[in-house]
Amino acid sequence: MSDTPTQDQPQIQNRVITQYIRDMSFENILAQKGVTGEVQPEIQVQVNLDARKRGGDNQYEVITKLNITSKSKGTGDPLFVLEVEYAGVFQVTGVPEEQMHPYLLIECPRITFPFLRRVVSDVTRDGGFPALNLETIDFLALYRSEIARRVEAQRVQPN
Repeated sequence: MSDTPTQDQPQIQNRVITQYIRDMSFENILAQKGVTGEVQPEIQVQVNLDARKRGGDNQYEVITKLNITSKSKGTGDPLFVLEVEYAGVFQVTGVPEEQMHPYLLIECPRITFPFLRRVVSDVTRDGGFPALNLETIDFLALYRSEIARRVEAQRVQPN
């Protein structure tokens, strides 16, 4: 037996057509209101994902949405808020239909994440703060968590 794919198994292909900032907002609250005393930031990052078919030709738009807030550890005063939606348009072939949803929400964000990380780093630095270098996001764990949340929500509120 060989481990090479047979003619029956389609080869998965994922090509990035484009990626871009879809929407972004940065509010420097520290500069607007001023904060007294030594500031030790506490960062909170919320991640949401969205995917949708885009026209024909196996194209999908996958959006990673980040909501990042920074507050002073001591007082809880807000320092900045960054909201960004970063999109990638992918041409995906060879993925079975029943596996397309997890593929789009796990594999595609992994591809665009390094670029989104750079955007966040640049914006926070240009906004007057130390550059925020996001830790790698485990998109598989995020996907599993969202599926578990949806299952629990359906269990609590049956149709």
